[in-house]
Amino acid sequence: MSDIHQSELASCFDQKVEPRAMKKIIYLFSCLLLITSCGKEEQKSSPQSEELPQITSTKTTETLPLRPKVRLRPYAFSDLANWNNDNLEEALSGFKYSCAKILQENSTYMSNSELRIPTAAYQLACQKLLTQGISTDVEFKHYLESNFLPFLVIADNSDQGKFTSYYEATINASPIQTTLYRYPIYGKPRDLIEFNPHDFDSSLPNKRLVGRIKDQKLIPYYTREEIEKYKISAPVILWGDSNIDINIMQIQGSAVATLPDGRQVRVSYADHNGHPFKGIGSILLEKGYIKPGEASMGNIKKWLKNNPQVAQKEMRENKRFIFHRISQADGPIGAQGVPLHAGRSLAVDKNYIPLGALIWLETTGPDHEKIEKLVVAQDIGSAIKGPIRGDYFWGSGKDDVLDKAGKMNSSGRYFILIPQNKANQP
Repeated sequence: MSDIHQSELASCFDQKVEPRAMKKIIYLFSCLLLITSCGKEEQKSSPQSEELPQITSTKTTETLPLRPKVRLRPYAFSDLANWNNDNLEEALSGFKYSCAKILQENSTYMSNSELRIPTAAYQLACQKLLTQGISTDVEFKHYLESNFLPFLVIADNSDQGKFTSYYEATINASPIQTTLYRYPIYGKPRDLIEFNPHDFDSSLPNKRLVGRIKDQKLIPYYTREEIEKYKISAPVILWGDSNIDINIMQIQGSAVATLPDGRQVRVSYADHNGHPFKGIGSILLEKGYIKPGEASMGNIKKWLKNNPQVAQKEMRENKRFIFHRISQADGPIGAQGVPLHAGRSLAVDKNYIPLGALIWLETTGPDHEKIEKLVVAQDIGSAIKGPIRGDYFWGSGKDDVLDKAGKMNSSGRYFILIPQNKANQP
């Protein structure tokens, strides 16, 4: 009981008391009423009781992390490191492919990304590019400086992010199954169903999901382990000689397959089974098979090859499975549906960065060499999350390219190039 309530109680009993019994009872009753009202007033005004949460249920609700606050800061092309020395013509071909896709879009904003760039603005810029016959480095540089402005991407008051690298693997494969070529490379399954909850209820997320039908119910598709253990309803497009090489091809998304007669065919991404991705590097680190600092893709591949039985078991910890198709494209096909170009294509988080956008990248490679060049946002990746996050496409090759791509883990920043014309109005 507080001091103020003690003094009020004392004042009640310090009053002169009438000798009559009835008056005593009435007076004492009045004092009790005063004490009771004092207690109620404390409960009402106490800041402690107002701040305490009222627990009405033991059920907890999931709290989602806050999305980074993203903003753009305008710069001049002369502010970009190495702008006058980059061979911009190397990015021209890839951007023309992206422009062809952008011209087919009908959304108000490109990719419906958080950075709301009007699609019409890029479409106008792309029309100029494709109709003016731009083909040289000088012409492309003039076109960029005349039609775009670079904007530094800033998230939570920082312009720094993480940049890794990936590549197009090489595998050995055969059109027919033999004792050597015995591991199936699956095309998209016939029983794989895709759907969007938003199509059924506008209050549900606008998200592509996949599954299969069982007993007239839509359920998740088979996991990696189930696909490898049981026969699924999917075409086998090729047979590989190494399940480890096939697994790495799935991580990278595509590969160049060398056939027994020496011919080469490109194996591109077709779809996935809808389960979450877990990197083999993190799996081996968690189990203690490799040490921190040794988790480059080159080291991981060597460990898997040297421990094939354990490798098969641990690779199944990644439930995601990638299905492929034979492609006639000039390069591996990225998420935008266009061929990727070595050193000029970047995988991004399209929740923030729209596919097809031009990006000026400033980071370092696996040997701490500077990477300051124009790239195009043409791909995505399950591990590429955040407004300043990129996966740099290193190119196609064998273990030497794998080793370089797998070692890259750098900090850096990038600028997004936004058209400056009448269509570019929010």
